[in-house]
Amino acid sequence: LLHLSFATGLGPVLITRLIDRFGGDATAAVHASVDQLRSIHGIGELKGHRIAASLAQAGKKATEQALLAREHNITILAKGQPGYPDHLAVLPDSPTILYVRGTLHSLEEDRFPVAIVGSRQCTAYGLEQAQFFGSSLARAGLTIVSGGARGIDSAAHRGALAAGGRTIAVLGCGLLHVYPPENADLFNQIATQGAVVSELPLDCAPQAENFPARNRIISGMSLGTLVIEAGEQSGALITARVATEEHGREVFALPGRVDSPASRGTLSLLKRGGAHLVTEPADIINGLEQTAHHVHRGSFAARFPAQPASLFAEAQEQPTTEQEKTFLGLSDIQKAILLPLEPSGLTFDQLHEATGIEVVALRRELSLLELNRRIGRQGSTFVTLKRRL
Repeated sequence: LLHLSFATGLGPVLITRLIDRFGGDATAAVHASVDQLRSIHGIGELKGHRIAASLAQAGKKATEQALLAREHNITILAKGQPGYPDHLAVLPDSPTILYVRGTLHSLEEDRFPVAIVGSRQCTAYGLEQAQFFGSSLARAGLTIVSGGARGIDSAAHRGALAAGGRTIAVLGCGLLHVYPPENADLFNQIATQGAVVSELPLDCAPQAENFPARNRIISGMSLGTLVIEAGEQSGALITARVATEEHGREVFALPGRVDSPASRGTLSLLKRGGAHLVTEPADIINGLEQTAHHVHRGSFAARFPAQPASLFAEAQEQPTTEQEKTFLGLSDIQKAILLPLEPSGLTFDQLHEATGIEVVALRRELSLLELNRRIGRQGSTFVTLKRRL
């Protein structure tokens, strides 16, 4: 796959078609003849000759890249391998290869990835809000995805790091380049609490034409995208367009000052109905939960085998009007958390003992419920909040 990725004229879509032509055998695809290449939709005679000539040289580049990655402790992750982002993998133009500093987790661990993007030329308000949303959402167990750029991107990453959460930076250059250069320390931190990622060869320098393609990865890795302060020509608007038009993902926008150039693109996005207006992190939770539950539907018992099934049976077989209001729109695990909180609430340790839910998962879901105003705290005790319909 790495060999194929270095062939001139082969992008992710054509590589997939070529491998399919050989029944999923990437090794056979590397040795494809011109006749076999030109039979692939989108290649043809002239392009087939060019690709065949390029494939003959690409093996050396692939070997050099593998050695370089090993030298710098960078993982080369191929589409289809464990750890490749699940939300990205389902897209037809997802990268064949990702270069990774740090760790990309499985779907269960990165259950709710959300992108936060915006302008490099942002205001103090934009920086403040990007850090606040990044921190609040990361504390709730969401993975923050952004582009590692100056301004909004960097603030969102820093917010996630400050909250002790996971964050992923998708770069528009190879990982042996640091761009912007002042973010060297930030990228080192991100690699310890998440990952710095690129689809570009390690020694590829920053170039303007690489960033739109980078934006599709940011959107593709995420269940939804939040736009904070985007000017009229901001690349964040490209990410938003790709998210909604090509990936079918949720797009949110935080309104800014009507007289601020930094907010013109964001306000335009809201005016034409291209994004959901948000004013607090709970709005993101509300918007993403339905999408996330659809994407991750499956057996709760299989994912949380320690969870007593009787909790769900009681909630489902003996519903009351108040229970129906309280449980409206919740996942099975969240219902299981809320049920034992009645009537007087429980501490974290008591709730862990009552439900049997693993500590990390319980902490994440409690944060989501709290942000969504389904529960509150009274000292060290979690209590349910009545839902207004």
